[in-house]
Amino acid sequence: MHLGVNVDHVATVRQARMTFEPDPVMAATLAILGGADGITVHLREDRRHIQDRDLRLLREVVPVELNLEMAATDEMVRIAIEVKPDMVTLVPEKRQELTTEGGLNVIEQKEHLKEVIQRLHDAGLPVSLFINPHPMDIDVSKEIGADMVEIHTGMYANAKGDHQRHELLRVIEAVKFAVDVGLKANAGHGLTYYNVRPIAEIEELRGLYIGHSIISRALLVGIEQAVREMKALIE
Repeated sequence: MHLGVNVDHVATVRQARMTFEPDPVMAATLAILGGADGITVHLREDRRHIQDRDLRLLREVVPVELNLEMAATDEMVRIAIEVKPDMVTLVPEKRQELTTEGGLNVIEQKEHLKEVIQRLHDAGLPVSLFINPHPMDIDVSKEIGADMVEIHTGMYANAKGDHQRHELLRVIEAVKFAVDVGLKANAGHGLTYYNVRPIAEIEELRGLYIGHSIISRALLVGIEQAVREMKALIE
């Protein structure tokens, strides 16, 4: 199974001191040595962690899939078309949030997202939508031209006991439904070394996108080892 490693939080540490280290580009190369199948960065409008320089350097040096997470804004579309990552994942974005809090409201933003997807497609960029595990969101994603979806696993990750089993079932059903309607299906958000196994067992999944947990463990064991351990779990 594909493992995309998000290196945003390496940049978070760097930006806390507004210095040059740790460098997310160097971290990405070590993640790849540890077995990462792809590198993900979220270039936020407020540039709180990943910077434009990081994205451009990663495009030059990353030999695996480079996934750019971004808001569906004119500025980000322009940057994506210029840099040409291997894929774009459209995500919701609020200035005050600590991290992405849920999937895109694809129903409310249907026409705008359709236009953005078309612009990215015209530039030859595959597009994934970060959505909640809901059949209607999947239907709309297919209708407006997405190539794939990333099912938001945050509700599963934050739940306990029977409620977590219920949320796991929602993710499983969403992944299967997405594949049934002709979309590739990924999953991510809040996944850790302790809760990833049940998600990784979903046969229809193309891949998992994980960041915070891997970078957290990397502080203790190094990023190569942290990625290697996560890769072993999902395989």
